[in-house]
Amino acid sequence: MKSQVFILADNQDISKAGIRYLLKEIGLSGKLYEALNKKELIQCLSENDDATIVLDYTNLDFNNIEDLLVVGSRFPRADWILFSDDLSLPFLKRIYIEKTFSILLKNSTLDEIKQALVLSQKQNRYICPRVMQFISVSKETKDAEKTPLTSSEQEILKLIAVGKSVKEIAEERFSSVHTIMTHKKNIFRKLEVNNVHEATKYALRSGLIDTMDYYI
Repeated sequence: MKSQVFILADNQDISKAGIRYLLKEIGLSGKLYEALNKKELIQCLSENDDATIVLDYTNLDFNNIEDLLVVGSRFPRADWILFSDDLSLPFLKRIYIEKTFSILLKNSTLDEIKQALVLSQKQNRYICPRVMQFISVSKETKDAEKTPLTSSEQEILKLIAVGKSVKEIAEERFSSVHTIMTHKKNIFRKLEVNNVHEATKYALRSGLIDTMDYYI
């Protein structure tokens, strides 16, 4: 379990008071810091890089999602709980891929907020049901992106994207490790990607895998 250090990155007093109350109620009584802007947040993280950040993205001075992800990449030991409203679908889809970000809405239930806080201490993420539904419904209404992959390569990419190893895929498809490695190299070459993370993003965008499968 990680250290109990929390940073409340929010400029709404009512939200901060609510999180303070919930942390006390569920017994997470570690150090607690506040950050009213990006500069203060980075300062707090510089001194506590293993912290859990409860962030209202819409109320802090990040320029865009990439700006937020740059800060996240600087502090890879930190866990983030986005606690915001009015997040766009493209934003949610992009942040969903980042495993260190949990997502709550300001109208999430107390049980959902508590669960996200507890899971953060076990370095597990939490996505509230309404966000999951929003992402899933949007996928169902979007036409699948045309792909240069063969049907066999698409099936292998699905397995790669949900975390299967080359050995596991070979066993599942009754094939050799060498054959699967060759398919994997061809997939990366055709998609012009360099690693599993980039290939997974393609699979999500194109609808080859469901967000629910990726989350599980």
